Amino acid sequence: MSTTPPLSKATGYGVIVGLGFLFAFGMMLTTFVLRRYNNELQTSEAFSTAGRTVKSGLVASAVVSSWTWAATILQVPSPPRSAIPLAAVAYKYGVSGPFWYASGATVQVILFATLAIELKRRAPQAHTFLEAIRARYGPATHGVFITFGLMTNVLVTAMLLTGGSAVVTSLTGVPTAAACFLLPIGVVLYTMFGGIKATFLTDYVHTVMILIIVFLFAFTAYATSDVLGSPGAVYDALVAAAKRHPVAGNAEGSYLTMHSQEGAVFFVINICGNFATIFMDNGYYNKAIAASPIHALPGYIAGGLSWFAIPWLCATTMGLAALALENNPVFPTFPNRMAPADVSAGLVLPDAAVALLGKGGAAATLLLIFMAVTSAMSAELIAVSSIATYDIYKTYIHPGASGRRLIYISHTSCVVWAVLMASFSTGLYYAGISMGYLYLMMGVIVSGAVLPAALTLLWSRQSWAAATFTPPLALMCSLIAWLVTAKKMGGSLSVDSTGANFPMLAGNIVALLSPIMFIPILSVLPGLRQPAYDWLSMKLIKKADDNDLADAADIDIEDVPGNSHHSDEEEQKEQAHLLRASKIARYMTLFLTLALLILWPMPFYGSSYIFSKKFFTGWVSVGILWLFCSSFCVGIYPLWEGRHTSSRTIKAIFLDITGKKKPVVHGRATVAETAEAEDRVANKKGLGTPAEDVIAEKM
Repeated sequence: MSTTPPLSKATGYGVIVGLGFLFAFGMMLTTFVLRRYNNELQTSEAFSTAGRTVKSGLVASAVVSSWTWAATILQVPSPPRSAIPLAAVAYKYGVSGPFWYASGATVQVILFATLAIELKRRAPQAHTFLEAIRARYGPATHGVFITFGLMTNVLVTAMLLTGGSAVVTSLTGVPTAAACFLLPIGVVLYTMFGGIKATFLTDYVHTVMILIIVFLFAFTAYATSDVLGSPGAVYDALVAAAKRHPVAGNAEGSYLTMHSQEGAVFFVINICGNFATIFMDNGYYNKAIAASPIHALPGYIAGGLSWFAIPWLCATTMGLAALALENNPVFPTFPNRMAPADVSAGLVLPDAAVALLGKGGAAATLLLIFMAVTSAMSAELIAVSSIATYDIYKTYIHPGASGRRLIYISHTSCVVWAVLMASFSTGLYYAGISMGYLYLMMGVIVSGAVLPAALTLLWSRQSWAAATFTPPLALMCSLIAWLVTAKKMGGSLSVDSTGANFPMLAGNIVALLSPIMFIPILSVLPGLRQPAYDWLSMKLIKKADDNDLADAADIDIEDVPGNSHHSDEEEQKEQAHLLRASKIARYMTLFLTLALLILWPMPFYGSSYIFSKKFFTGWVSVGILWLFCSSFCVGIYPLWEGRHTSSRTIKAIFLDITGKKKPVVHGRATVAETAEAEDRVANKKGLGTPAEDVIAEKM
């Protein structure tokens, strides 16, 4: 990219600050509307779990939004550097890289659906997956997993801020340190006002905007561009590019083949690292907990499949467009190829966007990155605040904390976390640690806890010793494998040698697979073996006590959405549904894993097939059609699911504005309205207090 940023600093500050405050204002308005017209109250339960009533459409859009983070758009590991952007995987290795990334990361989301169902089935009132671990194993194991969970949140948040701020700097000239501190401001504000419901609602907006931008890029490159304009034109340019600079390790040096040796190495690292990113990130468990029991499975399956098209199509389009256009005067670096440092810095996608759309492409890229970073960071804030509130404060500091106090801790932890991570990310920038390095290192540090965490919910025979000692033992083994391999291959330990692919590959594999050895040994040794767990202690986890907030709002806690008590019959029906969903999830994950990792890509890899022009056109067409399906699942379907609530709310707003009917507002209800509410509560409790007596008493 040219030394002069394509956009002004004012544009950069306007997007990262102005849009952030716009979302915050929108969330404040939404919170007011929900409180006034839908009888919703911001309790500590609502802040962390949204009343466990979120439907599948919003769950799917939230999964897409959270997983469409800066790494999806920009950074993915690839040799020989420690990391290069996802679009640059296509730029350097052709069509294989984006597919390997998309398939390898989609599988984890789909596999997580099984774990999400089991968490809702085993611990229906939990606020975090760590609470289930404490209920089964006690404080020591709980402390181990709190550490690994927070390490995951540290690495993910650092990746978001370092990657997002780097692109903001390259596109607008805003200082990287300033971007690190400014990006979280709006996210913190709207998360504090709306809790996890704000995350779901803003995730929906973010997802829709990301889909629109990806469509813009795809249709420009393959349909309307004056310099490209069709898949055939892109294909011809890629064939010419392979003749100018063939790809080492690819079949016949072509960019149009799935047979890529370096792509296969990246594929393994990608799978290992993404297990850690999802299975140890409390943010994904938060969304599972917030989902309605009947909507958790379809939400995660639809979300995972919908997400697949975004990195696949976006990276294929922009990476290949950069290859096709780099010898054209419209490309920013013409007549030279992109410098390796620019490729590693994440500038392939911005350069391609500028070549295709000019300043409009730069603006679209900036908006895309802003949406990806802020939506994922909102999920991280909820994840950390839930751990700080329920796993640390309520468990070990103040077990009898009121709902108001828990909300205060949640808000405080959001602010503190944002400040700490902005400072930490700024330090990483000045230390020369990139987002890609952190992405690679994630699996090395955290993957050792993935298997024991999953088996906590899936296997009744895992012992306390196995759950407690496996994560630190696996971490020690992975660090040894990582650093020894880096020393042997690089000659010394440095950022470059430790960030190379093969040392990271060794560390990731050892971290993920070494628990397969530790867990059985620690579960069957004499003195460590335990009887089969009966799952009862997980069911004893209780909701927070929000009666103080309900009393202050002049409403019974039972009348707050998501807080009503379920009868035994309802509980049994819910458990039966979750058991059925659990079985479906296991079959679905097995089938989709085989399809995405073996049945689809491996024949292409093994045969060294080089795409023909017709096949490439079909490949691109499938990606675009898949993105249309994704748009229906996460863009249109959530609106359809919420149509009744939306129409009722709009009608109530209209009647309120025109003065025809005033809603019952917490703490400001009329005497008659208060009496009617108390009458309903009294009848529900079997007290039978007539409304007339209440009115007379109040008069």
